[in-house]
Amino acid sequence: MKRWLAILTVVIGLAMSNLAVAQLQWRETRDVPGRSLTDPRVTDGIEIYGSNGTITIRTTRRIQVRVFTILGQNVSTVTLNPGTSELRIGSRGIFIVKIGNLTQKVAL
Repeated sequence: MKRWLAILTVVIGLAMSNLAVAQLQWRETRDVPGRSLTDPRVTDGIEIYGSNGTITIRTTRRIQVRVFTILGQNVSTVTLNPGTSELRIGSRGIFIVKIGNLTQKVAL
């Protein structure tokens, strides 16, 4: 009985975290915090920032962005327009950002 209760607790916890992750939204912004984690000369003009629970991406062209947790759970898949956009995750952790052939770890 204790084992089933533990399994049920884990399943409910995962379902709740999936629900919270599914509600994340990208928004356009003008502020860019700190230093970029990528060199735009090497990454075709793409810059990635991570700070205070937010992933910020600045790009000069339209790109498809995929964000994953360190365990491989998809957090967001979106096509961003040129400019600066941010995804407020609001929790700490390490996330993987994939843009075309570019893969970058972001610690929040």
